[in-house]
Amino acid sequence: MNRFKNVTMLISIFVISFTAIFSGMTFKAEAAEDTLGLDAEASVLVDAETGRVLYEKNPDVVLGVASMAKMMTEYLVLEAVHNGKISWEQPVKINEYVHKLSAAPGLSNVGLTQGEDYTVKELYEAMAIHSGNAAAVALAEVVAGSEKNFVEEMNKKAEELNLGEYKFVNSTGLNNSSLLGNHPAGAPDEENVMSARATAKLAFHLLNDYPEVLETAKIPRLKFRDGREYPNFNWMLPTLVHHYEGVDGLKTGSTDFAGYSFTATAIRDGQRFISVVMKTNSANERFNETEKVLNYAFSSFSEEEILPAGYQAEGKKTIAVNKGKEDTVKIESKDPLTMVIKNGEKENYTTELVIDEDKLDKNGELTAPVNEGDVVGYLTVKTKEGESLSFLTEQGEKAAQVDVIASESVEKANGFVLMMRGIGGFFGDIWGSASSAIKELF
Repeated sequence: MNRFKNVTMLISIFVISFTAIFSGMTFKAEAAEDTLGLDAEASVLVDAETGRVLYEKNPDVVLGVASMAKMMTEYLVLEAVHNGKISWEQPVKINEYVHKLSAAPGLSNVGLTQGEDYTVKELYEAMAIHSGNAAAVALAEVVAGSEKNFVEEMNKKAEELNLGEYKFVNSTGLNNSSLLGNHPAGAPDEENVMSARATAKLAFHLLNDYPEVLETAKIPRLKFRDGREYPNFNWMLPTLVHHYEGVDGLKTGSTDFAGYSFTATAIRDGQRFISVVMKTNSANERFNETEKVLNYAFSSFSEEEILPAGYQAEGKKTIAVNKGKEDTVKIESKDPLTMVIKNGEKENYTTELVIDEDKLDKNGELTAPVNEGDVVGYLTVKTKEGESLSFLTEQGEKAAQVDVIASESVEKANGFVLMMRGIGGFFGDIWGSASSAIKELF
């Protein structure tokens, strides 16, 4: 029995040691993948049209997001406006709590007067441009009745969008301890958290579902009704200190817990990218690191045609047809397949033909009639190493696919032809059986 215990202990020690060594190796491998050498805890770069992931560093580590959480508040406000639940000109009366929060020292705000009406548009601009925290709370209350209800909607929407790693405890991104004792969810000192991938996915949905978000996000300075000008914290916008050509959004964030982070989007020559940089050490550093990511994007990637329209997969240019006037039908890609790829790496990609099995009979054949243009499957792109491409969403994965169609029609054979084929097949089977029997005799 003692010998068994000793063996068990040795095995346990070995497993623990191996796990520790393996964990260390994994960490080093992840660090080696950071080809940009960013001074940031996590980062993601994606093609804004398809959501294809082009670069990542610690993309699934959960971190504080600070005011980048306001992207979800923006999403829900834009959704409410779009659905007619609220309107841009709808008046919102400022209550005592929102007024006091707008005057709290050390927080980003525009002053909101208690008892005064502000339009939804005014509050939205204050939140989106100057990251106004009290304005965000006022909008949360008008959309959902209370910030508590709104936070529930934030988490519900995050689940609906399949963000992955997230937790929302307030509408602003502040630490709950900064909310004057009125934190709507979570612990008294808790903050909103997301991974870089989840943050990029939120930005991707925001831009694609409500592209008008950029009409406000790109404004470098807010001219408010109090006569003052409030700067946008996105210093990469035109006329601001870190101006970067093409940047027109999206949201910064900073708290002691989250560090300095930035979700940016930029467009040049029709190509838009989204970048996320999380947990840097200063406001300047988050923009410097974002510049590295965007420089990498615009210098290293471009949209290229991977397949032309009418492409026929090698070795699979036709599909067998049952009960047709012809035995086969030609197939080809319906449209060209274009994709954002790294410059000079087109030859590193290959295609895979996937036929829709629901359209085939038990013998793997289409059944006539087959009409020209009928979709019979799709072509998808993979690397020559067999790796699938990485996308933020399942819908985005379809960007690496193109429909395969019948390039001609095959009519159904008439009854007489089908009968004669049946007879021919019957006698063919008999002859085959007889031939086999004769061969066995000799």
